[in-house]
Amino acid sequence: MRVSVSWLREYVDLPADLPAGDLEQALVDLGIEVESVVDLAATVTGQLVVGEVREIEELTGFKKPIRFCRVDVGDANGTGEPQEIVCGARNFAVGDRVVVILPGGVLPGGFAIGARKTYGHNSAGMICSAKELGLGDDHSGIIVLGPDVTAKPGDDARPVVGLDDVVLDLEITPDRGYALSLRGLARELSHAFDVPLHDPALTPAPSGTETPAYPVEVRDTVGCDRFTARLVRGVDPSAPTPSWMQRRLVTAGIRSISLPVDITNYVMLELGQPMHAFDADRVVGPLVVRRAEAGEKLTTLDGVNRVLTADDMVICDDTGPISLAAVMGGETSEVVASTTTVLFEAAHWDPAMVGRTARRHKLFSEAAKRWERGVDPAVALVALERAVRLLTEHGGGTPGAEVLDIDHVRPRTPITLPADLPTRRVGVEYPPARVVALLERVGCTVAQGADRLSEDPGAVGVASGAGTALSVTPPTWRPDLTDPADLVEEVVRLDGYDRVPSVLPTAPPGRGLTPRQRRRRAVAGSLAERGYVEVLAHPFVSPELADQLGLAADDPRRPAVRLANPLSEEEPLLRTTLLGPLLGILKRNLGRGHRDLALYEIGAVFHPRVGAGSPPAMGVDRRPTDAEFAAADAVVPAQPVHVAVVLAGDLDPAGWWGAGRPAGWADAIEAARDVLDAAGIPGERVEVRAAEYAPWHPGRCAELRVDGAVVGHAGELHPVVVAALELPRRTCAMELDLDALPPTPVTPAPTVSGFPPALIDVALVVDDSVPAEQVRRALEAGAGELLEDVRLFDVYSGAQLGDGRRSLAYKLTFRAPDRTLTVEEAVAARDAAVAVAAERLGATLRGA
Repeated sequence: MRVSVSWLREYVDLPADLPAGDLEQALVDLGIEVESVVDLAATVTGQLVVGEVREIEELTGFKKPIRFCRVDVGDANGTGEPQEIVCGARNFAVGDRVVVILPGGVLPGGFAIGARKTYGHNSAGMICSAKELGLGDDHSGIIVLGPDVTAKPGDDARPVVGLDDVVLDLEITPDRGYALSLRGLARELSHAFDVPLHDPALTPAPSGTETPAYPVEVRDTVGCDRFTARLVRGVDPSAPTPSWMQRRLVTAGIRSISLPVDITNYVMLELGQPMHAFDADRVVGPLVVRRAEAGEKLTTLDGVNRVLTADDMVICDDTGPISLAAVMGGETSEVVASTTTVLFEAAHWDPAMVGRTARRHKLFSEAAKRWERGVDPAVALVALERAVRLLTEHGGGTPGAEVLDIDHVRPRTPITLPADLPTRRVGVEYPPARVVALLERVGCTVAQGADRLSEDPGAVGVASGAGTALSVTPPTWRPDLTDPADLVEEVVRLDGYDRVPSVLPTAPPGRGLTPRQRRRRAVAGSLAERGYVEVLAHPFVSPELADQLGLAADDPRRPAVRLANPLSEEEPLLRTTLLGPLLGILKRNLGRGHRDLALYEIGAVFHPRVGAGSPPAMGVDRRPTDAEFAAADAVVPAQPVHVAVVLAGDLDPAGWWGAGRPAGWADAIEAARDVLDAAGIPGERVEVRAAEYAPWHPGRCAELRVDGAVVGHAGELHPVVVAALELPRRTCAMELDLDALPPTPVTPAPTVSGFPPALIDVALVVDDSVPAEQVRRALEAGAGELLEDVRLFDVYSGAQLGDGRRSLAYKLTFRAPDRTLTVEEAVAARDAAVAVAAERLGATLRGA
């Protein structure tokens, strides 16, 4: 919002010598963001004077209309002769007074003005538009001074066009709609500087009469709880908008249209009450305020034919909708050049309705911007009186004695505020009497409690007000004040944010990341370091996903929580496994041309609590009891955190160095091992076994156990699942339940030996059904304390081993912490390891 300081001074007694920096700081301290403070006098340098057009010569032969003008600028050019200027605007005539900048001047943006030859004529200077002077966005024509301007040619034009003023460009937050008016800003500044406020809303205005100004029926008193109107007859349709009003509108960024329309915009800026002006002679029959019927059409003032919905509010006459209520008027009833009878309307509309309508039709008008933030319902009659007086003063006409006032506004509900709540919430001492005084300055009506409050607003201590409950009724212009927290904010704001100390709280010892957070970060970091890319999938799935994943009828992952208001009716369920949405992302990336993918996600899955029933009804008037919290928690679905990976294509890329290596089931199992290692689970507590578990291939699926409990599965997806989801063959996946993992044990510091290792390889022949993990464990058990590491490096099966047999080759590393091992010691440890493997699993040394 742009507003001039001179206009503000009409409503608040600001200090005469107030620096612009102090004014900006005061607004910032009040919570109003200041985009800029512009001294308009400094934006244009050089000679900016009033000129009178003496001659106009129309130039032809060019692509656009061009005029060669001779303009009287008095003695400003030093010669007294008319100034020759080439201009492309056509909204002025001989005898009009305009604004001229002479050579040597500089316009906003650093645009220097000189004398040059253009279109075959000499042009010395420029006739200026509002946009060129930085006064607004209107570039359709130059500024033509009205007959009320007394300045003569050659006079300084800055005071004439308002360039002797200071303009504030403010960003008003959505909760402070009252500040989108001069009245609201003046009230705020009166608090900041403790100076008198001249509230324009206190102007006496006639109340509603028994005979209405115009017959109106309001059918929806929720969407429109107040509707007022007055008539002015015999208006001079040719009456211009006074130049001072035009300047203020242009400064605010609003284009001047006609006197009645300009008055509605002016009153909106002044009081914050959006209004509309109808040509009463073009309205057919009585007015009806109602919800639109789905499919009704209305051509708005911007020339767009709009199809309405049942949520829109409209004002209708006998021909149908003539105005999109609170947003924009219609073409059929707008004020035109021949209008002599004006019907002013000032109403109060439901903010939620206006916000939805404005977004639905993409009509973000100045009126809609104010309505959706909240408008004072008590100012409608004052706005009518103000508009009628301005119109009769500058456009003639006779105001009608009848005043329409349909009032269904509900009184504000008092808010109960503990007097010591601001102190308890903010940590700054606010005596109860100070709280009352500040709230009354805002405009609230405060009824004190039983305890007596100190008469001194600056009294120290809150003991006298401890336990006192204040009954606070917010003013009509503050719809944002709805609960005690809002009132606390007002107390702090008006008392000064600078009084609130900027002190960081001392973090309690031992309150860093929780073990769960540390584990999650470690797992994410481990997968990312191994080349997996993290994705975040929507947790919503379709009912068909369970069948696509091949989940059995009794699978615990099949029952799912159904959302009452899903984003999409096609995906109304919450996921019970990460694989469904994750495989959907895999498919989408494959469709975009990516072939080699390794993705992972860490997120919650949702398992319904069977037979939990419905949650208890809890109000907002108090904090729920522990029993109510427990009953509500009993209904909330279980939400364990899982981690899942999916693999497709090559894991090692192909290139000049050779062929790539496709991802396989073993890579998915290795990803699971990496996750468990990052989660702090020692390898000796992890066991990998063959399993059959949807949606994995029954012959290429492994279950992962920690301390004997199953925590996840990994392997290659079932071909039927791959076909149903349209994924590449041999797609692999892994999913683990992180919440099922035991707490991370304390890891002892490793013992580092400075002695050389002894490396021995053994190849053991076992049955195909024997897992390699069991062989590894048997070797560890037999080798004893000298074994430092054991690693599988080769798997072989062939005819020479026999059917159903395979060879597993392991690299054994032996080392002693205090000496160099002899060959005999290493071989003895190797033989002991092989002996245990033979005893437990029937293993034999290959080639023995």
